Amino acid sequence: MAVVAAVAARAWSVAALTGGLRALNGGGGSCCRRRWKRRGAWAGLGRELSAGVPPQAPSQAAGAGLTGAVLRDAVRQQQSTEGGDGKGTDEQQEKKKQKENTAYAKKMVLRIAGLMGAGSGIAIIYIFGSNSVDEHGAKIPDEFDNDPVVIQQLRRSYKYFKDYRQMIIEPTSPKLLPDPLKEPYYQPPYTLVIELTDVLLHPEWSLVTGWRFKKRPGIDNLFQQLAPLYEIVIFTSETGMTAFPLIDSVDPHGFISYRLFRDATRYMDGHHVKDISCLNRDPAKVVVVDCKKEAFRLQPFNGMALKKWDGNSEDRTLFDLAAFLKTVALSGVEDVRSVLENYSLEEDPLEAFKRRQSQLEQEEQQRLSDLSQHKKKQLFLGSLASRLWPRSKQQ
Repeated sequence: MAVVAAVAARAWSVAALTGGLRALNGGGGSCCRRRWKRRGAWAGLGRELSAGVPPQAPSQAAGAGLTGAVLRDAVRQQQSTEGGDGKGTDEQQEKKKQKENTAYAKKMVLRIAGLMGAGSGIAIIYIFGSNSVDEHGAKIPDEFDNDPVVIQQLRRSYKYFKDYRQMIIEPTSPKLLPDPLKEPYYQPPYTLVIELTDVLLHPEWSLVTGWRFKKRPGIDNLFQQLAPLYEIVIFTSETGMTAFPLIDSVDPHGFISYRLFRDATRYMDGHHVKDISCLNRDPAKVVVVDCKKEAFRLQPFNGMALKKWDGNSEDRTLFDLAAFLKTVALSGVEDVRSVLENYSLEEDPLEAFKRRQSQLEQEEQQRLSDLSQHKKKQLFLGSLASRLWPRSKQQ
């Protein structure tokens, strides 16, 4: 359509040019010019007759020549446009081939990965589904020997991974601590289970030193104050390889009685939970201190959640914790859960304890003040009566 429009536009321009020539020929030009144009027209007419072309008027011949030139230009433009379209088609074909090659490569990669996965699965089933062997290399019979070979392999593999998962989820033993000490050995009346990371230590990392653990102010005071009253147990969600040397650095004097690590926790909903029922201790005498309430979610009234320590050197939390636990132990509380339940809804239980303690001290001071005033009144009345008694006796 664009080519036809261009040809039409040029045809209109040719027509206008032809009309102008006609006006020029019909005007009052010089005789020589008219003769020259007539001779040129007759010569053109002769050439057309010799070529077998029907004779045309001079103006028509000129218009036809211009029209032919316009058509030739249009044909050239059409050819150039078709050549551009051909290049665009080639590019589209190349892109299509690239997409096809990419899709084919993806299919091949997926097939190879599927074959490797299937081979790995078969190898795992073969390795973990075989019978166990004794020290002499003989197979140990089990309950799956009567099944078909493939079923045997599958059931043994399933049992192995089930037991392994259970080992991760459940604590390593139903009794994480040994039995309490008996006389003549001394067994503290209470048990303190405390977290290591973010309660006693704060991990810090830098490009120069790497990972380092900062010791919280008041650790030595805490252990010294509570060691006679509490059996101190470090129960952390860290692995033993990481936590064991840290505990040695925290407790150089040996106040800590036992150490429990991640494998002793119960894994529930993405959290490592410390199950008090597996400690082999009376739950009424156990206090758990952690910075996460999820750590003692199974026994919520046995725990106290402290704020996570951010490494501040001016922190006084462990001093307040020592005062609180010492007060509980010296009070001879029969069940610590009745005390900790009162602080379970507090955002900062130690701050609430300090507030209540100061309030009790004020009330006690007020009571002592009232009592002293009452005694003063009694003394005053007694002295007054003693003064009046001799007089009445003399009368």
